[in-house]
Amino acid sequence: MAYRLKWKNIVFILLGSAIFSFGLVYFNMENNLAEGGFTGITLILYFMFQINPAVTNLVLNIPILLIGWKILGRVTLIYTIIGTVSVSVFLEMFQRWKFMDIPLHDDMTLAALFAGVFVGTGLGIVFRFGGTTGGVDIIAKLGFRYLGWSMGKTMFMFDAVVIASSLIYLNYREAMYTLLAVFIAAKVIDFIQQTAYSAKAAFIISEHTEAIADTILKEMERGATTLKGKGSFTGTEKEILYCVVGRNELIRLKSLVERIDPHAFVTVNDVQDVIGEGFTLDENKGS
Repeated sequence: MAYRLKWKNIVFILLGSAIFSFGLVYFNMENNLAEGGFTGITLILYFMFQINPAVTNLVLNIPILLIGWKILGRVTLIYTIIGTVSVSVFLEMFQRWKFMDIPLHDDMTLAALFAGVFVGTGLGIVFRFGGTTGGVDIIAKLGFRYLGWSMGKTMFMFDAVVIASSLIYLNYREAMYTLLAVFIAAKVIDFIQQTAYSAKAAFIISEHTEAIADTILKEMERGATTLKGKGSFTGTEKEILYCVVGRNELIRLKSLVERIDPHAFVTVNDVQDVIGEGFTLDENKGS
């Protein structure tokens, strides 16, 4: 497709927008809970002046979309437009047609929990597939891409400012439950982002690195990089294999190494993001 758009990404952005909007309508708006970012501003306008969030969401995001076009490029802009418009559509739909009744006014802890889970899951899915829902989401995505800031933490800082402003209609009890919901949402967003391409990195020190590397390539179809090292005790030169595999492949890798060299020294580290051959590059070949 033009601009390397993917139907899978579009479908999941729509799904994430639906989950996000469902959480806002059924848990935030129904239980007088605020939100952060531009969404929080739309809720302030809704609770204070009864202005439809579906409308203000679009109006507030127009200048941010222009910034997104300049910085994020056409593909991300198109995904963001899809996310922003679909959020407004789903907000309108869930407000017009009540599919279910979820009375949680007497259990605000549960209301805050569900609000955080639904909002965080929805946004996490949208982010995971290259989109945003506009507003602070774009700022958080820029911070993640260019500064390495956690999306969840960046959004939490912006959210705190908007939530403080929401005290004009919230009582202190509702404000505290709102903070709980926002905190949970931030954690869920980070969890979904960090597990998107989570993997394991193994350093393998052995006298049979060439045989191990060949077997990894043949049996697991994974590459390995040979590094030069030197034993601090013996002073002898050694070869070290560096290999990144999926979490579900780690046991297989360990068994393979032990089969070839039972005396190999292996260390394993967590890898929270992987870009390239065998992980993200394969996904993009059909773009």
